[in-house]
Amino acid sequence: MSKIINQQSLKFLEKYLNNASPTGHEKKGQKLWMDYLKPYVDEFITDTYGTCVGVINPQAKYKVVIEAHSDEISWYVNYISNDGLIYVVRNGGSDHMIAPSKRVIIHTNKGEVSGVFGWPAIHTRINGKEETPKIENIFIDVGAESNKEVEKMGIQVGDVITYPDPFQVLNKNKFLGRALDNRLGGFVIAEATRILHENNEKPTFGLYIVNSVQEEVGLRGAEMITKTIRPNVAIVTDVCHDTSTPMINQKKEGDIKIGKGAVISFAPAVQNNLRERLLSVAEKNKISIQRLASSRSTGTDTDAFAYSNGGVASALISTPLRYMHTTVEMAHREDVECAIKLYVETIKSIKEGETFSYFE
Repeated sequence: MSKIINQQSLKFLEKYLNNASPTGHEKKGQKLWMDYLKPYVDEFITDTYGTCVGVINPQAKYKVVIEAHSDEISWYVNYISNDGLIYVVRNGGSDHMIAPSKRVIIHTNKGEVSGVFGWPAIHTRINGKEETPKIENIFIDVGAESNKEVEKMGIQVGDVITYPDPFQVLNKNKFLGRALDNRLGGFVIAEATRILHENNEKPTFGLYIVNSVQEEVGLRGAEMITKTIRPNVAIVTDVCHDTSTPMINQKKEGDIKIGKGAVISFAPAVQNNLRERLLSVAEKNKISIQRLASSRSTGTDTDAFAYSNGGVASALISTPLRYMHTTVEMAHREDVECAIKLYVETIKSIKEGETFSYFE
C-alpha cells in the first residue's frame, strides 16, 4: 500500500498530540482539529460540551457518521496538604502505577505550573515490604513548602493535571507518545476526509466527521451527539491492545500485534452486515486487517451510537496500541494508514439509503 500520511499530515499529528486536551477540557485540541479539517468540509456543528462535527452535504437526509474521541486521561487536584504536597483523583483511567517520578503540568487559571510525582528513594524503602503506588499515596511536588505557597501559584482543588511527554517517531515507523488513545482516531478520520476531498470523491450522502469529548469517563460525548445527528450509520475508530508484549494473556485478550493491520471488531454492538462490509472492502482493496472479539460491549463510542435512537448500524475500526494509558503509547504507522484507507474505501462503497438491515 502506498504511503498515505504525508509530511503536512505528520506535522498536524505532532501538534495535535502534543497539545493537552484532558477530559472536560478538550477545547484547544478541538480547535486544532477543526482548523485542519476546515478545507475539506462544508460546515461545522459543535455542542454544549465541546464535541465537534465536520459536515459534508449537511442538507442530505441519509447520514453516515465516522467518529473518534478527542479526550485524554488526566488527574484532578483533590487535596493540598499543609506542607504543600498535592494529592489527586483520576479524570478517566489514569494509571497510578506509572505516576512516580513523572513530570506533570497543572493547568490553573493563572497558567501552567510544573511539578513532579514524587516517590521515596530506593535507599529508604524496606526491602520486601515496599509500598506500591496507589491512588491514596501518590503525590505531586511543585517545590512549595506550604499549602499557602501552592495556592499563591494559582493551584486549586479541581485543577486538571496532564503529562508533558511529547510525540516522536521511533525507529522510523512507530508513533510514540501520550494521548494516542484516541487522538490517533481523530487523525484517522480527518485524513480519510482529506483524501476523499483531494481525490474528488465527495459522497452524495451526508458525511458527519465527529470528534467526541468525554469518552474516557463513559462515552458521554458520543451519547450526546448521536441524539443531535440521528445518523443512519456510524463507523467508530479507537485503539485496542497489542497483546504481543510481556505479561498479557492472549487467551483472554486475543492475538493482536502492531504492524499487522487495522482491527475489525466482533461484538453485539457491531452490526453484522456493516461489519461484513468492512471485511469485504478490506479484502477487495488488499488492506491488512486483524480480528478482535469483544464480550458484551466494545468499551468504545461504538456502544453509544449502536444503542441510540432506536438502534444505529454501527461498526468499529481500531488501531493496535502498545502500553495504553501510559505516556509511551506506541502505534505502527502502517496500521494507521490501513485504518485510513479502510475508511476511505468503505465510505466510497456506501450507497445512499442503505439500511444494512439485519435480515438482508
